[in-house]
Amino acid sequence: MKKQRFNITGMNCAACSARVDKAVSALNGVSETAVNLLKNNMVIDYDETKLTISDVVAAVEKAGYGAFPADEPDRQSKEATDDFKKRLVVSAIITIILMYFSMGGMAGLPLPAFLRETGGEGFSALIQMLLAGGVVFLNRGLFLNGIKALFHKSPNMDSLIALGSGAAFLFSVYGLYKIISGHAETFHLYFESAAMILTLITFGRFLEAGAKKKTADAVAGLVSLAPQTALVLRDGKEEAVSADRLTVGDTVIIKAGSRIPADGVIIQGNGVIDESSLTGESLPVKKATGDQVLTACINTAGYFLMRAEKVGQETTLAQIIKLVDEATSSKAPIARLADRISGFFVPVVIILATLTAAVWLLCGASMEFALSAGVSVLVISCPCALGLATPTAVMVGTGRGAKQGVLFKSAAALEMAGRIDSVALDKTGTVTEGRPRVTDVLPAESFSEKELISMAASLEKLSEHPLGQAVVNYAEEHAISLKKAADFQQKEGLGIAGGIDGAICQVGNARLLEKAGIENTLEDRAQALAKQGKTPIYCIKGTCLIGVIGITDPVKDSSKAAVSTFKEMGLDVILLTGDNQKTARAVAEIAGIDAFVGEMLPQDKESEIRKLQQSGKKVAMIGDGINDAPALARADIGMAIGAGTDIAIASADVVLIKNDLAAAVFALRLGAPFCAILKKICSGRFFTTASEFLSPPECFTLFGGFRLIRRSPPPR
Repeated sequence: MKKQRFNITGMNCAACSARVDKAVSALNGVSETAVNLLKNNMVIDYDETKLTISDVVAAVEKAGYGAFPADEPDRQSKEATDDFKKRLVVSAIITIILMYFSMGGMAGLPLPAFLRETGGEGFSALIQMLLAGGVVFLNRGLFLNGIKALFHKSPNMDSLIALGSGAAFLFSVYGLYKIISGHAETFHLYFESAAMILTLITFGRFLEAGAKKKTADAVAGLVSLAPQTALVLRDGKEEAVSADRLTVGDTVIIKAGSRIPADGVIIQGNGVIDESSLTGESLPVKKATGDQVLTACINTAGYFLMRAEKVGQETTLAQIIKLVDEATSSKAPIARLADRISGFFVPVVIILATLTAAVWLLCGASMEFALSAGVSVLVISCPCALGLATPTAVMVGTGRGAKQGVLFKSAAALEMAGRIDSVALDKTGTVTEGRPRVTDVLPAESFSEKELISMAASLEKLSEHPLGQAVVNYAEEHAISLKKAADFQQKEGLGIAGGIDGAICQVGNARLLEKAGIENTLEDRAQALAKQGKTPIYCIKGTCLIGVIGITDPVKDSSKAAVSTFKEMGLDVILLTGDNQKTARAVAEIAGIDAFVGEMLPQDKESEIRKLQQSGKKVAMIGDGINDAPALARADIGMAIGAGTDIAIASADVVLIKNDLAAAVFALRLGAPFCAILKKICSGRFFTTASEFLSPPECFTLFGGFRLIRRSPPPR
């Protein structure tokens, strides 16, 4: 299967995007389509053996629109925002003048004398026709697109506008004829309605064009963050190269004030890094040898050498751009519902308008009155807001999230974030700092501390678990030499194993001892460590338990605040960890978590999430390790800490670049307006102001001045 992006021309409403989606989805070989109205593009997954790009383009053109691959130059000039602005200003001025001539008398405004004299009605009607005709001419593109769509049997919003405004204008021209010919002294004219419809629609298109431009600018802004050149050290000499020519393993020189051109690790020196462009963290972070640094971040002070580990499209910045683009191109379930509704809304409105006129005629009403009623149905019907609101919210929400270091992989994940009522947390690296340190080394009889640490660190050197890294760091700090480990194995949920000096050595939790059938002679000492909130790590050589290592990983202050906020939001919080129950209890108490489950294997975490879901809960799982991947995939929404393993990130729906639970709070709050809007609509209650239904305010804002109709909630 191949993924291909197309730019689509001629789309102006949700009915347009629904028509394009339907036409392309019907092609043999297309497995998935995502049409984005705001960005005027489409992403499809298709089988290259069954379908060609030309077939897709032909299908879109047959539906009445234009299409071309996004990697080709745009062959059609699009109306720019300034063009919309120019048409809007002129149309608005003409419409205001038109309203003066049509409604000025009723408002008590002074009118020219010749309009107040006998026969003035004809002059007034003629002036109104000329003014309305000017607005129609300025916005003739709406009529051309709408009529074209009708001929292709795919009526869209432009079709509805063309019919409504056109019918109002022509009906009024007929009225002008009746007045001038003397067949009627007065006649209801709708010239101002025809002009007002076009002016308001142009205003909407102007706002829409602005939204598209902002989105394009936002993505372009992300792209511009990456530096164009890099300073590398080759053969002992500094050499400036293009950033896209960097390769993995290159030694890159980072001076004060320069941007980092690739993801990597500091191998010499130190710096103070401004990571706000990626994580939203306002305060610079001190970095030293061994620390990770990310593309596009600025070294505000210091000098260091780094080893490039991810370059080009593999960097964190490139992945952010990709995720933001994919998320804004995807559709949330509520957006798909809106598209389905608006897809048949237009033809239904046309049928209703026709029926309205016909029924009034059958009831004995005059032709003028029947046509007036039919035109009214066309004029008041406008599904643009229905089709535009949800994709706009998704686009702004995902963009806002990206700026704060919260990456939604799809629009569905953003919507689900607002439905969550339970949060499950991993411990190490999620609730805790993820930078554990060894506090206790307790060897068994006849074994030394040095022998215990040497064996454990030799195995942990091959592991990426943060607890293992603490053992390795301890060995380095105390100058304890390591040995070569062979046949390294990762024992899921238990620990690790490998051969050292011909003996099978293992490091892990209490379950590892049980699995190996070895008596836990150090249980009392291990339990004492657990009561202090420390994690006991058992070390086995052959069939002998040679000691226990106590490791502490402090709970982050931000985790305590985040858990408190989760509770304030009405969410249930549960801690899931592979540590024993005593350690789990100690950590839960420190973090303020009421429910916890310890001694969990990866499949146990997944099973616990399943149980919560079966009880009717919508669960968010937050974790960072390999053992969290099954639970992340099972949860209604999985959130991976950005500093976690690749497999955890791949299994999640949301990536939190910040190694901080505060980002998870922001993510769930960002999705809350979707759920709030749906609940209020379903309850039959409208909103007093735009600001009321878009709480919390950090998500996005609309034009708060609009005041909508309040209706009492239905009786329970």
